[in-house]
Amino acid sequence: MNVKLNKLSLGLAASMVLFAALPAQAANKYGCIYVVDPWDKIVKDPYGNCIRTPYWTAAKNIAECGGVAAVEPAQPVSETITLGADAFFDFDRADLKPAGRAKLDKLAADLRRVKSVTNILIVGHTDSKGTDAYNMRLGQRRADTVARYLTGKGVPGSIISTRSEGESNPVAPNTLPNGKDNPAGRALNRRVVITVMASEKVISQ
Repeated sequence: MNVKLNKLSLGLAASMVLFAALPAQAANKYGCIYVVDPWDKIVKDPYGNCIRTPYWTAAKNIAECGGVAAVEPAQPVSETITLGADAFFDFDRADLKPAGRAKLDKLAADLRRVKSVTNILIVGHTDSKGTDAYNMRLGQRRADTVARYLTGKGVPGSIISTRSEGESNPVAPNTLPNGKDNPAGRALNRRVVITVMASEKVISQ
């Protein structure tokens, strides 16, 4: 009888130790949903199953114990292509040259090939000849010309937006240090910049 009582006492004492230890699981890196050893590793049963605590829920299950691994969302890829005056826009014009159309044909093919394109921003720029208001309109005409060409080649218009920055964002001096005209610099400023957003690289070489 004494032996049985001693075994019962030992069993009760072991149970009390186990339940007393459960709150301590909150200190481990799994948020107390699994039993861990002193090295913070999950304890598993002979069948390889993770031993859970009463705090475990299916939503908290981790990949190591049969849960679905979290998938990191793809980072957006931003690419920019500049269409300059050498292939696109003469002074005071918004017409595409043959070389410009060829370059846009290639871009349109890339845009149709990649299905993850979310946004295409087309920004028109001008040189400093003319008034600010006139150049804002000219920049918009250039951006709209490119947008119409791309949609005509099958690029969805719903993902295209356009705007003009006129002469406000030059990439080269419109005049020389002595104040004289700088035709080469003004040509660089007559441009359209296309920015493509997608979850993968779009523009091919």
